[in-house]
Amino acid sequence: MEAVLWYVLTGTRGGPNRVRILRAIDERPRNANQLAERLDLDYTTVRHHLGVLRDHDVVERTGDGYGTVYYPTEGTRNHWEVVEEIADASPV
Repeated sequence: MEAVLWYVLTGTRGGPNRVRILRAIDERPRNANQLAERLDLDYTTVRHHLGVLRDHDVVERTGDGYGTVYYPTEGTRNHWEVVEEIADASPV
């Protein structure tokens, strides 16, 4: 999981926004629209990043459609210190 976190949070240009998304859903689960508003990002951008995070089992979701909420997986929570290490080293 550590290698996955390093890859999805630092291996691409979208890494800083993914860190922001992870921190926001760690505060409380949110849907894509709530994340877009909270982080002042475009809704489609948030959806893209959530898709990448889901594809790598960093976040999971519950619910359907517009009401779908996202939250960190157990594996991500178990390696949260890596997320924080990346966040501290990144300009987020």
